[in-house]
Amino acid sequence: MNAIHKLLPPLALVSALALVPVTTSSLAAADVANYNELEKFMSVYERVKANYVDKVDDHTLIKGAIDGMLSALDPHSSYEEDASFDTLRATTDGNYGGLGLTVTLEDGIVKVITPTEDTPAWRAGIKSGDYITHIDGNLVYGATLDEAVDKMKGDPGTTVKLTILRPGKDKPFDVSLIREKIQLRPVKWEIKDGIAIIDISTFSGNSAEETKAALAAVDKATGGHPLGYILDLRSNPGGLLDAAVDISDAFLERGEIVSQRGREKTDIERYYAKPGDMAHGLPMIVLVDAGSASAAEIVAGALQDQRRALVMGETSFGKGSVQTVVQTGPRSALRLTTARYYTPSGRSVQAGGITPDIPVPQLTDPDYKNRPVVREADLRRHLLAQVKADDKLLEQDDTSQDPRFSATAEELAKKDIKDFQLYYALNTLKRLGSPASVASRGGQSKSRR
Repeated sequence: MNAIHKLLPPLALVSALALVPVTTSSLAAADVANYNELEKFMSVYERVKANYVDKVDDHTLIKGAIDGMLSALDPHSSYEEDASFDTLRATTDGNYGGLGLTVTLEDGIVKVITPTEDTPAWRAGIKSGDYITHIDGNLVYGATLDEAVDKMKGDPGTTVKLTILRPGKDKPFDVSLIREKIQLRPVKWEIKDGIAIIDISTFSGNSAEETKAALAAVDKATGGHPLGYILDLRSNPGGLLDAAVDISDAFLERGEIVSQRGREKTDIERYYAKPGDMAHGLPMIVLVDAGSASAAEIVAGALQDQRRALVMGETSFGKGSVQTVVQTGPRSALRLTTARYYTPSGRSVQAGGITPDIPVPQLTDPDYKNRPVVREADLRRHLLAQVKADDKLLEQDDTSQDPRFSATAEELAKKDIKDFQLYYALNTLKRLGSPASVASRGGQSKSRR
C-alpha cells in the first residue's frame, strides 16, 4: 500500500565494508563506532557460517541480514529480489499474478489489509481484518510473509483453499479461489441518474491516462452536463505518487496538491495543479474507507483541502509516507521510505488518515459493526506523524446512533440497495446538482467550459 516513485535504472553495487580514509577527528570517532557495530555483525556471521547445524550459503545469510535491517525501520521498507521483485514491477505496471490480496503479518499470522476489486479474493468475499490461518490445509502461522504469499501464488486456473478466521464469527471457514492473471483495470466509469461515477482501484502507470479518458468519455456521454462526479477510492491500496498528482490535477484549477518532506527541514518538494479542471467545477464527492491508502489519500486530501470535493465514507488507512524504489540488480530492488507527504493545508495523514467530511458507514455490509479493520496505526513500527495531534480528535464515535444510518443490511437488500455508501453519495449529489442548488451557488453551471 504505497505511494512510490518509479523504478530507477540499475545502480552499481558499492561494498558496505570499504575502508574510507579518515580526515577529521569527528569522522574518525564516527567510523570507530560504525566499525564496532560492523564487527559485531561479522562476529555473528562467522559464528553462524562455521557452526550452524546445516551448511548455509552466503546469499541466504546476507539476504536475511538485509531483511532484518529493513524490518527494523518501518512496515513499508523492504528488499525485493527474484519473484518478489517481478511482482513489485508488475504491480506498478498494472498487472500481476495472484489472488488480488494486500496482506501483512501480525504476530506471525497473515492479516488481510484489503482485497482488490474484481479479483478472486474480492469476489470470494474476503474482507479487511480477516486472518488467513491455513493455505491448502497447511498452517501458515510462524511463516514469513514472503513464504505465505508464495504459497498463494500459482499458475492461472489452479485452485487454492484459504482458511479464514474472521473476528466476530464463531469458527474459521474455508474459501476456495481460482488463481488468475490479474490484469488490473485501474479505472472504470459509468453514468447513473445523471451522475458520473469514476472508480479508481489502484494508482499504476496508466491510471492517470485512463482517468482523463474516463472524464472525456463522461463529457461525450452527457454532452458535458453531468449533475456531478463521484470519485470512488474505496479499497484502493495506493501506488505511484506521479499518478496521484496527475489525477488530482485533473480535478483542480490551481493550488498545491501535495508536498513531500524528507529527513532535513530543507528537503521539501511541492506539487501544484495546472489550469484546467476536467470536471468543470461541478459538485464532487470522494468516497474513501479503511482500505484507501497512500496515493488514494493524497488525492482525497488534496481535493478536500482545496474545497473541491466532499469526502464521504470512513476514515482512510493513514499511510502518509513515500517509498523510493531503487533497482540494485537485474532482478532486485530496495524499496526505502524516504519522505512523509502532507496535504495542502500541511496535514500529515500518517497513522491518522483522512477523516471524511460526512462519515457514512457501509450499512449493506452485515459485519461492518463487528469486523475490525486494519489501518497504518495498527502496524508494528509504523512511522509517527511529525505534526502532533490529540488522539481524541482522531477517534470516531462509532457507537452513537444516527437516524440516517439505522437501516439494517436486510432492510436495504429488500430495497435493492447493494452499496449504501454509493447510494448515499448519489442522493447527496442529486441535491447538490439540482437546478435550485446550482442557482444558489451563483450560477456555477454558466462558467463551465
